[in-house]
Amino acid sequence: MSVPRSVTKVTKNGIEFTSNVDRVNYTMKELCRAALRDVGKLVCKRFRQSYYARFKRRRGRIGKYTQYWVRHKQEEYPNMQVGVKPNAFYGGFQEFGSSKTPRLGLLSSAVQDNISDIIRIESQYLSALEDEARALSLVSEGDYEGGGED
Repeated sequence: MSVPRSVTKVTKNGIEFTSNVDRVNYTMKELCRAALRDVGKLVCKRFRQSYYARFKRRRGRIGKYTQYWVRHKQEEYPNMQVGVKPNAFYGGFQEFGSSKTPRLGLLSSAVQDNISDIIRIESQYLSALEDEARALSLVSEGDYEGGGED
């Protein structure tokens, strides 16, 4: 999707006013999506590292089936979900626990342990609003849904 053009131009007594509200809204939304994409990559990577470090015997493929989704079409503001695909059936039991399995909460702890890194990534993208060229260079039409082994 390309950047919307500035459409509102008003000229009165030699003064021209150009409104870039649509363009700024688009840029903000795309920067949020890009920041969420990088946060999703970080969380999935840290989860895989903590999972494989904790379990010496690698049963199942929960690391392979961890994925993030950046949703933006139906909502006003983009949001992200990080989770386990349905193929990792026992991964849900390891995360949330069951009557026979204790709750490990590795995905939750991967997010909570890396809050400072998540804030750093978000602030890096959102501080780019000051410079339009820098903001457009950070926004790419890359992969907003990822998972599996990188």
